[in-house]
Amino acid sequence: MKCHLLAAALVGLPVTLAAQGEQRSKFEVYGYAMLDAGYNFDQSDPDWFDVVRPSKLPAFENQFAPDGTTFFSVRQSRLGVRSAVPTDLGDLKTVFEFELFGTGVDAGQTTFRLRHIYGELGRFGAGQTWSPFSDSDVLPNVLDHWGPSGVVSFRNAQVRWMPIQGDTRLTIALERPGASADEGVVADRIELDDVRGRFPVPDLSAEYRHAATWGYVEVAGIVRYIRWEDQGADAFDLSGDATGWGVNLSSNLKLGGQDLARLQVVYGEGIENYMADAPADIGIEANPGNPTAPIRGVALPVLGVVAFVEHKWSEKFASSVGYSLVEIDNSELQAPDAFGRGQYALGNVRYSPVPEVMTGVELQWGDRENFSDGFSSSVARIQFSAKYNFSRTW
Repeated sequence: MKCHLLAAALVGLPVTLAAQGEQRSKFEVYGYAMLDAGYNFDQSDPDWFDVVRPSKLPAFENQFAPDGTTFFSVRQSRLGVRSAVPTDLGDLKTVFEFELFGTGVDAGQTTFRLRHIYGELGRFGAGQTWSPFSDSDVLPNVLDHWGPSGVVSFRNAQVRWMPIQGDTRLTIALERPGASADEGVVADRIELDDVRGRFPVPDLSAEYRHAATWGYVEVAGIVRYIRWEDQGADAFDLSGDATGWGVNLSSNLKLGGQDLARLQVVYGEGIENYMADAPADIGIEANPGNPTAPIRGVALPVLGVVAFVEHKWSEKFASSVGYSLVEIDNSELQAPDAFGRGQYALGNVRYSPVPEVMTGVELQWGDRENFSDGFSSSVARIQFSAKYNFSRTW
């Protein structure tokens, strides 16, 4: 016992914890400072100047002219805190993490953006974190912050149950519902002003991952109910509903000692807001023969594909190369210049002189195809990044 007390005093630990061998709480502050700089040879939405998003490329000639812009950004920089507190029911784990990449009303700004605020005890968790329908391990090591356009990438408020935990796992969650609509060529009709979305039930998602020595394979699914109601007093009743659903198959495959493949195929209807770069969940189509509801909303089908390979050249050099696709089956009354198909590809070389520092250069390409007017646009960029990690645990 005296030896234990002396050891505790030497390292500054509370004597009671060291003497009794009790588990201690852990608290970590972590994050990184990161600079992105590069040159965009073509045009893209200035609110998304430092990422490649095919949906934000020009929908018509010279929409974001002129070509050729230099950019600098620190918006990838990140800060987080996490903790683990022993309890009689196991470790209570929490995380609170944000970055500086503005979206929504803050698009284009360097401002706080919440990523994770989540707690977990035993087999139950609650808060905002990755949806079980997402597989964050498919996200490749790229310098572009937004990542592959066809990947399922969504952090959502949720409650989850995890009956199987570990490398092989099963997770079921109820998630915050929500959806977006493209009113297409009838968007300016006053009759649509009184239509409001309503989400009476949460989204239901689940994932199962089987882990092995060669990597893992994961299948995930989601079901959601989307409803909209016409609040107007005119002769039209444009109320309606749709069922959204999706299946996501993903994997990491070890291709020898230095190579890793990150793969995903997802297909569904009305799940666009779970995708990295797909605009609307609901589209509009004609409803002939119904004078009170001449149009109706439909869940838009979407296909997403991701295929990336990562190679480690040495202890300090690594590369990623790959391709991604997102394709929407547009509805007939969407505008001819609505987003229909996006492609994304890149290759990089990264150098880490020490584990806490990474620099790299990346060649990036994106392509957009409109729904039906035959217009397409593409972007080519070169990006340099420097990333400085920090972490301290108590």
